[in-house]
Amino acid sequence: MQSSLTLSLAPQTSLTIPRSQGNSIGSLGFASSSKPINLRFCGLRREALGFSSIGQHSASHRVRAPGGRADKIVVSASFSDNGSPPKSFDYDLLIIGAGVGGHGAALHAVEKGLKTAIVEGDVVGGTCVNRGCVPSKALLAVSGRMRELQSEHHLKALGLQVSAAGYDRQGVADHANNLASKIRNNLTNSMKAIGVDILTGVGTILGPQKVKVGSDNVVTAKEIIIATGSVPFVPKGIEVDGKTVITSDHALKLEFVPDWIAIVGSGYIGLEFSDVYTALGSEVTFIEALDQLMPGFDPEIGKLAQRVLINPRKIDYHTGVFATKITPAKDGKPVTIELIDAKTKEPKDTLEVDAALIATGRAPFTQGLGLDNINVATQRGFIPVDERMRITDANGNLVPHLYCIGDANGKMMLAHAASAQGISVVEQITGRDHVLNHLSVPAACFTHPEISMVGLTEPQAREKAEKEGFEVGIAKTSFKANTKALAENEGEGLAKLIYRPDNGEILGVHIFGLHAADLIHEASNAIALGTRIQDLQFAVHAHPTLSEVLDELFKSAKVKGHVSSPVSEPIAV
Repeated sequence: MQSSLTLSLAPQTSLTIPRSQGNSIGSLGFASSSKPINLRFCGLRREALGFSSIGQHSASHRVRAPGGRADKIVVSASFSDNGSPPKSFDYDLLIIGAGVGGHGAALHAVEKGLKTAIVEGDVVGGTCVNRGCVPSKALLAVSGRMRELQSEHHLKALGLQVSAAGYDRQGVADHANNLASKIRNNLTNSMKAIGVDILTGVGTILGPQKVKVGSDNVVTAKEIIIATGSVPFVPKGIEVDGKTVITSDHALKLEFVPDWIAIVGSGYIGLEFSDVYTALGSEVTFIEALDQLMPGFDPEIGKLAQRVLINPRKIDYHTGVFATKITPAKDGKPVTIELIDAKTKEPKDTLEVDAALIATGRAPFTQGLGLDNINVATQRGFIPVDERMRITDANGNLVPHLYCIGDANGKMMLAHAASAQGISVVEQITGRDHVLNHLSVPAACFTHPEISMVGLTEPQAREKAEKEGFEVGIAKTSFKANTKALAENEGEGLAKLIYRPDNGEILGVHIFGLHAADLIHEASNAIALGTRIQDLQFAVHAHPTLSEVLDELFKSAKVKGHVSSPVSEPIAV
């Protein structure tokens, strides 16, 4: 039987949602309003809006948002142009894409009792395991060891004497490849062990709750998650040959170590590869379109990182320029790179190098999904979604039973963010409304030393404070005051806290220093749980440990007394 339900959560528009037999409001979720609604995020909560799960027997429900304002929201369930959904299904959940995001969603779905299948047109593990996070960390592990062995000053301070360090390029490459293979097998086996069906082939959406896998296998599912990830983005004018002009996909194979390599882009990818190449003996030239290196990092952290990670090493850079044309090496000629001024577009310089790595970011992999069959139009290649990862069509209406997670939606292009989004979606389709607070998702750059961050940068926080009318507090602590860091002879580092002095809310934390990627999680979990600085100041940390860097950071914050006003509830972004 078909029933319908009307949600009242947006100011002026309402909509009737056709509901298939057995669905509850929890499985449909709640549509986004024209004005952001404040939500409290505490892990996987049952009540994200301050009300209990709603029964499925009533045909119409009215929900009151926090603050007493009733809003109405529109959800479309029209598939008149795309056929009718099937009456019975092969699976409760079908996931297109077996990367880290799809894997996380699949495991959580089985835990929730859903019959689950995952579709993979390439290899299990996706970009992260095969061409990203995993093999790059293997290379960075090597570069870290090499830096220690090559630093005579560092070793002498510890009383160590080591002969000249060397490396075997093929052995290093094999380490990265073997690690990727091991993790890929682990992911595959973990899904098979709990009964997830792995369907091999390209997944194409044919219509409502219907997907073609490969050439002729049609599968139906109550709910579908798109998790197809991304590919390296290569700007126009750049010719990639996979040998001398390469992307991160090629670089991770480490087929050769050039004497001089230009890296186009100084974000996470470019920085990590500069760490690897310089440790292995290469000279590096950064080409950055913006006026400063490391855009996206907190400016203060970026300046310190440049002083440590770039200036002392065999690295030079060109900022404020575009690489309009890059030609691979051929017939004995080197790679040529033509640069123009990013603002005036006037020719600036021509570089001749042994190799060029294109690290200009990543582009969503969304082609061939059959989105036209469900009237979904991508935006700059990304699949549009709301804060609950529900896909919206070309008319701005929600497409029932269809979600997109990870790089393909562009909200936060990190593997662990994709996994968290997948878990959030599974919570929704099993009856628990959940919204992921992306401001609580940490990020890290695995250079030596590492950089990590969560929440807002200082400029972002001050912009928010000006709009909303509150003060911003800044606290800092140095690794030079930490016993464990000094014992390791790694005192170069800084931790920075951005917060609200009026109520103790953490707005952002940024760390540069030894094991920064591991230290950030105390801050990210505090943001996710809404924990105030006043409470964190009483936490106990083992001594002597690097975690005391965060302990000192929180203790140095100046919160105005034990205020009674609660931390403002973060808005889904």
